[in-house]
Amino acid sequence: MNIIQIIPGSGGSFYCGNCLRDSKFVDSLKSLGHTVVKVPMYLPLFSDEHDLEDIPVFYGAISIYLKQLYPIFRKAPAWVDRLLNSKPMMKLAAGMAGSTNAKGLEEMTISMLLGEEGEQSADLDKMVDWIGEHCKPDVIHLSNALLLGLARRMKEKLNVPVVCSLQDEDVWVDVMKPSAREHVWKLMGERAKDVDAFIAVSEFYAKAAQQWMNLPSEKLHTVHLGVDPADYPFSNAVTRNREIGYISRMNAENGTEVLIDAFILLKKEVRFNDVHLHLTGGSTGEDVSFIKIQKKKLEENEIRSFVHFWEGFEGNHRKNFLKRVQLLSVPVLNGEAFGIYLTEAMASGIPVVQPALGAFPEITNKAGGGLIYKPNTPVALAKAWMKLLDNPKQIEKLSNEARKSVENHFDINTQAEKLIEVYMKL
Repeated sequence: MNIIQIIPGSGGSFYCGNCLRDSKFVDSLKSLGHTVVKVPMYLPLFSDEHDLEDIPVFYGAISIYLKQLYPIFRKAPAWVDRLLNSKPMMKLAAGMAGSTNAKGLEEMTISMLLGEEGEQSADLDKMVDWIGEHCKPDVIHLSNALLLGLARRMKEKLNVPVVCSLQDEDVWVDVMKPSAREHVWKLMGERAKDVDAFIAVSEFYAKAAQQWMNLPSEKLHTVHLGVDPADYPFSNAVTRNREIGYISRMNAENGTEVLIDAFILLKKEVRFNDVHLHLTGGSTGEDVSFIKIQKKKLEENEIRSFVHFWEGFEGNHRKNFLKRVQLLSVPVLNGEAFGIYLTEAMASGIPVVQPALGAFPEITNKAGGGLIYKPNTPVALAKAWMKLLDNPKQIEKLSNEARKSVENHFDINTQAEKLIEVYMKL
């Protein structure tokens, strides 16, 4: 089967769970004998991607932003587009403040959802023509529902089924002003009619998205995220030093401040003098001042030397990170549709300590491997850490459970087979 995966890139400036999810599914689908082509939008994917050299980045972030704001750019010669979509310019865009935030981008989001009726219709035709000429797909898979504006033209020109994943669209939409938010959800519901099947990453998010977009039940499928256990060496966490990990973009929304404040509370107890905290996952320009505030807070509490901010988060950097931490927490303020960092940690034998929000209870209750706490406050998180750090036998038990949970429930190869079953039905 020839499969096209259309994936919005993060530019490699921070740990992008959606990008990682899609890339892992692509690798697994290829291992099952299928031909899969990743087509990036807006920005490149991770900086360590080596199989995209011949594939252009469509809807270049700077180019479509300028075309949306200034109509004169829509008539600019081709060399202007090539300049704006060049690697140096893409790298600049990836690190720009707000380049991954919906605030101020309401009109562009709406225009993208309008597809062939929006301001980016020329970019849409360019992408569809390129796919038709170079790929001859059997199915097209959109990374998220914010890309639903692509579906109608693709079905018309390519005459193939279009599938769409559902994951964390609300994170983008909910920061918009109320009038735009309502319009976007309505548009996604309308454009959902152009899609043959929706793949939710958790039962929790399937129910939530169905309500927001008024999706028909027969189009909804749940395929959990996963990782390949073979890619993650296992060692029981009880044998490691007492080090707590965090892996996600470092910002307020992902709970970085909750994490830091909880660690400050933890370190007030003498019996946790040896405990360290490691944070990785990167950031964008708009996160710089926030991170400075967190570091200053640590200095004021005289524990800055116990907290380590990792610069790298891809490839070997992430492998080394997962080899050393004993527990992992990413206290996302509003929860998440899944959180692939959890399966990465669990496959490595790291128990997870997460708030009772979003799909986190669904993941940890599937077969153990972690603790759920509530409410999502520094005090509750610190108490959950203390409970485990005071009980090495419980850490040993949860570490074994975490690995088995991935092997039995979150193996990417098993999930990829479920995805192929959906494709084949279409």
